[in-house]
Amino acid sequence: MDWYEYFANISPGLQGKIISTIILISGIWLIRLLLLIAVFKKVKEVRLRYHWRKWSLYTCSAFVTAALSIMWLKGLQSLSTFLGLLSAGVAIALKDPLTNLAGWAFILWRKPFEVGDRIQVGSIAGDVIDLRIFQHTLMEIGNWVDADQSTGRIIHSPNGRVFTEPVANYSKGFYYIWNEIPVLVTFESDWKKAKEILIRIANKDAEQLSYAAQQKLKKAAEKFMIFYKKLTPTVYTSVQDCGVLLTIRYLCEPRSRRTTQQAIWEDILEEFSECENIDFAYPTTRFYKNPIEGKEGTKGNCRE
Repeated sequence: MDWYEYFANISPGLQGKIISTIILISGIWLIRLLLLIAVFKKVKEVRLRYHWRKWSLYTCSAFVTAALSIMWLKGLQSLSTFLGLLSAGVAIALKDPLTNLAGWAFILWRKPFEVGDRIQVGSIAGDVIDLRIFQHTLMEIGNWVDADQSTGRIIHSPNGRVFTEPVANYSKGFYYIWNEIPVLVTFESDWKKAKEILIRIANKDAEQLSYAAQQKLKKAAEKFMIFYKKLTPTVYTSVQDCGVLLTIRYLCEPRSRRTTQQAIWEDILEEFSECENIDFAYPTTRFYKNPIEGKEGTKGNCRE
């Protein structure tokens, strides 16, 4: 110790603190490692293992921080003054990291989202696959991929964005989303029959969710002011430039939007292919002669 003090110019007291710090960190790390090994032998579920890793890390980090603070700050005559000056300097120099740290504390406390939820923060949407002190990690959905399916990209987003960007959670509260499928048929088609077909298809593929949604809605209403009078599928009618628009509106789970949409469209194609008086509409050019094709009361004079 004397030799090291002579060449490194470090006092014995400081040397003791350094050695104690190394022993403390190594010991806590070893205890955490042994704890995780023992837990993972019994716990096989991925989600539970993830939570054990995270909370053991947070607990050990808090313990080490408290122990090191007592060890290194012991003996300061004016601890409050020192901490005040230090916090002022840190707040200026590390504004963004501190904001992200506050965002992490807010996420743990208020739980706007958790690992496993599907969320959108600002313009970025995805499934939360990790949550750390300064950032959360998403498996991106959407972007160039339709129907909210994964792109395969992993996005690391700062936690501080929860204070400045709108946060949308697909998995909290109601647990379901409304999806709409527009079906455009020609003016000459029997749109009433087409609407009956669409209602029947929507009920077959989506009505089973209505009862489950009712139960989820009752539970969500205890926390949020959410209320719907009608949860069963429906079809709305409107008119577009090139035909009659029939819009199917139904409930689906956030991650099954594309599969339910595919099932409904396949049924629509099969049903419409068997109907002689129903055609899909699409942008086209058509010449219309009112004196010949118009209704009796709206025909004008026809001059040859």
